[in-house]
Amino acid sequence: MLNAVQTISIFQKQPDPKIFAAGQVIFEVGEPGDCMYGIIEGSVDILVDGKIVETITAGEVFAIGALVGVKNRTYTAIAKTDCQLAFLDEQRFLFVVQETPLFALQVMKNYSERLTRVERSLSSLSL
Repeated sequence: MLNAVQTISIFQKQPDPKIFAAGQVIFEVGEPGDCMYGIIEGSVDILVDGKIVETITAGEVFAIGALVGVKNRTYTAIAKTDCQLAFLDEQRFLFVVQETPLFALQVMKNYSERLTRVERSLSSLSL
C-alpha cells in the first residue's frame, strides 16, 4: 500500500488545489458531487446528522462515493484547520490509477475503513 507521503505526492501533482479556511464548509450532505478530495495539508471533520464522526488529515482521501455512482454527498465535510485539498474527477482518477495502480487499492482501503468507522460510530450513538 501507499503511505501518506506517497499519497500526498500524487495529490500535489494535481492542478488547481483548493484552499479552505478553518470552519469553511467543503460540501454538505445532499449536495451533488462529481469529484473526490485528497488532503494535502490540514484536517477535515466529517459530520453525519450534525455530529463529527471522524477527523481526517493529510494523506487521506474522502468523498470517494462520487466516483462510484453515489450522486449526492452522504455526509458534510468541514475544514477543521486551514486546508489545501486536491480533487480528482473520474477522468483524473482513472489517469492516476493508470500511473500508480496501488492508488486504487489505497482508495478502496480508505473508503472501506471509513465506512466501518462511521457505521460503528452511528450504532454507538443509537444505543
